[in-house]
Amino acid sequence: MAKRNGGIIGPANTPTSSVAAGVWRLRDAFNSIKNGTWPLVKSVATNSLRFNSGSSDYLNRTPASASNRKTYTISTWIKRSNISSDMGVLEAATDSSNRTYLSIGTFNTNELSFVYRTGGTNTAVVSSSNLLRDVSAWYHIVCAVDTTQTTANNRIRLYINGSEVSYATQTMPSQNTDMYINNNIAHHISRAVHASERYFDGYLSEFNFIDGQQLTPSSFGASNASGVWYPIPYQGTYGTNGFYLKFANSASLGTDSSGNANNFTVNNLTSVDQSTDTELNNFCTLNPLDTVPTNGPTFSNGNLTVSTSSTGASPCRSTFCVDKGKWYWEIKKTSANAADTIIGIMEQSEAFNTYIGSTAKGYGYISTANKVNNSSQVGYGASYTNGDIIGVALDMDNGTLIFYKNGSSQGTAYSSLSGLFSPAHSDGGTGTETADCNFGNPPYAANGYTDGAGYGNFSYAVPSGYYSLCTKNLNTYG
Repeated sequence: MAKRNGGIIGPANTPTSSVAAGVWRLRDAFNSIKNGTWPLVKSVATNSLRFNSGSSDYLNRTPASASNRKTYTISTWIKRSNISSDMGVLEAATDSSNRTYLSIGTFNTNELSFVYRTGGTNTAVVSSSNLLRDVSAWYHIVCAVDTTQTTANNRIRLYINGSEVSYATQTMPSQNTDMYINNNIAHHISRAVHASERYFDGYLSEFNFIDGQQLTPSSFGASNASGVWYPIPYQGTYGTNGFYLKFANSASLGTDSSGNANNFTVNNLTSVDQSTDTELNNFCTLNPLDTVPTNGPTFSNGNLTVSTSSTGASPCRSTFCVDKGKWYWEIKKTSANAADTIIGIMEQSEAFNTYIGSTAKGYGYISTANKVNNSSQVGYGASYTNGDIIGVALDMDNGTLIFYKNGSSQGTAYSSLSGLFSPAHSDGGTGTETADCNFGNPPYAANGYTDGAGYGNFSYAVPSGYYSLCTKNLNTYG
């Protein structure tokens, strides 16, 4: 008997990418299943790369030589930020009339599409009727190509979260067609050449390209005990032009980890754009679907930067809401023409009125050194201005809300809180302003402070017992 495996005769547990081999203690197995990591995954990427369409972020590479242009597989995880426009995922092109590309939202809003265009004509178009329009979710997408297939509908296959899509369009290429991907021409990630260029807006993780094989999603993912699709490490070969981007090196974000050294050039991306928001630990962001559309706040940097409208108050909530646990986040005021900024929380079911704090279940800290609830303002704390970072500590176990200015507590703002609350931001309706929100993955250089579980990257120390808003923490403390 061995103490290391719970006193059970047999080998210690030796989890692999898809099999939980050996002997497991019940506690270890239970915790692994509860956390969605059964079998335990050890070697998939723990980083994503955040792309901002407004700054034309993309990666590019031109292969030294052509390889298999008939057969290949594209696999990546995505978390979208903008669902109002089409965006490129991977493209190989000589110009806008001659290209092959995988994209989202090109033909029908928010669908997954693969297109082969030559001589200005779309020769092959395959698109899903499934729509990718949840800005809070990570999706696994796979495009598996083999134009040598005798059965036409097997030549291009699309998958989302482990299942083949329902097809809205299936115009297949002729058998044995050589398309542009894998030719020795420019390949782009997060960029597509249309009449005007289209850039991906959101997060990409675990980007695999397999040269010479048409694979199924089971090479890249599996279902846990709850039926949730999660990533596993790809164990096969990559082929000549294959690559694996895990975005682990903040100083070289285009590094290929397949062993092929098929590295990509980075354009308009910096180390700040490396994120720990991944399909294994999903972080909170602002929610562009949960705001006042008529007042038109705009979002960027993976829905972490909000710019308010000049036409009236522009409140917005986040993608996460909590009714228990202790939670911390920071918001940095970056520019303002408005007379005031309001940072706080709103009950999830409460309709937007004007600004945060204009309703009974909205609580805010105003930049003019007031707090506000139910349209009633009372003096509170210090004023804050551009460059200041406001920390928010929400304790839903004891019903308290505390704000911090640049790491200094301003005292308890509100108590006896109950309900289902989301982080929220707005101006006061008197002008425009911009703010950066940090729920653990900041759109600016923070100071590396983590919560007690080791998650997050904050500018100031996280109050003891409080945690960042991510799924790992929600699973444990929420």
